[in-house]
Amino acid sequence: MDPEAPTDPFEGVKKQLDIVIVGGSLGGLCTALALKSLPQRHRITILERNPTTLLHNQGAGIVAGGDTLNFFKRYDRCDRPLAVSSQRRQYLNRDGDIVHKEDMVQNMTSWDLVYYMLRANVDYVESSYCNVPAPLSDEGEVRHLHGHKVTGVEKRGTKIVVHHTTKDNDEGTMEADLVVGADGPSSTIRTLLQPDVQRTYAGYVALRGTVREDEVTPKALEAFKNRFTFFHTRGIQILAYLIPGENGTLEPGQRLINFVYYTNFPSKSLDEPSDELAKLMTDIEGVRHRITIPPGKTDPEAWEKQREIAKEKLPPQFAEIVRATKKPFVQAVTDVISSTNEFFDGQVILLGDALAGFRPHTVASTSQAAFDAMILADRLRGDVTKKEWKKQTMAYARTIQKRGVDMGNRSQHQDLPLKEHIHDRNLASKPREQESSSSSSSID
Repeated sequence: MDPEAPTDPFEGVKKQLDIVIVGGSLGGLCTALALKSLPQRHRITILERNPTTLLHNQGAGIVAGGDTLNFFKRYDRCDRPLAVSSQRRQYLNRDGDIVHKEDMVQNMTSWDLVYYMLRANVDYVESSYCNVPAPLSDEGEVRHLHGHKVTGVEKRGTKIVVHHTTKDNDEGTMEADLVVGADGPSSTIRTLLQPDVQRTYAGYVALRGTVREDEVTPKALEAFKNRFTFFHTRGIQILAYLIPGENGTLEPGQRLINFVYYTNFPSKSLDEPSDELAKLMTDIEGVRHRITIPPGKTDPEAWEKQREIAKEKLPPQFAEIVRATKKPFVQAVTDVISSTNEFFDGQVILLGDALAGFRPHTVASTSQAAFDAMILADRLRGDVTKKEWKKQTMAYARTIQKRGVDMGNRSQHQDLPLKEHIHDRNLASKPREQESSSSSSSID
């Protein structure tokens, strides 16, 4: 080893650290759970800007990839199943006939089940989703502070000072040895440190919703039960699969059919939306949202137009579930990626969506958060060097982010034969190790 090489203060760190995690959604919770398991019993504070003690159910399905499953296998103590298993991928034509199918096992879960299982493990929040495990005697301390919006970060001596305001408009500061920005694709930490990195609109939106499986016709249920089902036509793609139902139930008949329906809405930008996009993104109370309208807030008139388009352009099974959903929501599809994941000599880092916001086609956002949390814990444990940590996290971010852009641009803005869509989808299912290895050699 080069005696002149700078040492990494976090590689195999022996002392107890003060760690601030900015963001209390899935990425922040994964990080807190992984780091609190380390033997140094680090003092961890989660700063979440949302003022409520629990984040609202986002109504979203999640494909639980290998890194997500590995994370829960390593850290979860709730002792309940996480996902619904899908055994086959299939593609429908406009008439609803199967035109391609192949065996492929994938696991599907829901945002709310993952969130409550993480809360149960991180800070022992009780819910109807799972049993809360008993605290461990040798784990780190986690404080979860809601209504805390970060306004600045600076280095002061050997510490990082985090400035914040509370929901009562009180200003405060907090010192940390390590600050983790896990605050999503609109990350405040990234914006403070890289103000030129902005989310950009991809030219289309994802219309999303769920329907309970016992509320659809037998023909529709047959298309989606234990299946990952797709339909593509010019400017449109839609997919659907089963996810856990209310309170995370996996009981047949009570699970949910989750759909993601991508459709083009040309617009110069999110800040200067076209009239059509502006109308879609204006909620039932007349408030225009920039990126996401939460479940239950979509304007009925705007949604009725989408219901009619679905009836006209989608296979009958897909049209049925789109038209039947009671609480649809809308997400503008965006791109964002940071050029680096560390600042202030590595005392401030980005992970998950704060580092690279993936397009939904990659089915990798939760897996990225899980992987980034695990490899950070491995680094602090001494199992992974800083160089390897950076190489793997940045390679993953760059490779999968680019893949999502390529997939989305091809599927939404080109008129491709079905075999090309199938190729892109199968590429998205390749294990992370195969995907990111080609990019890792260029990371310093």
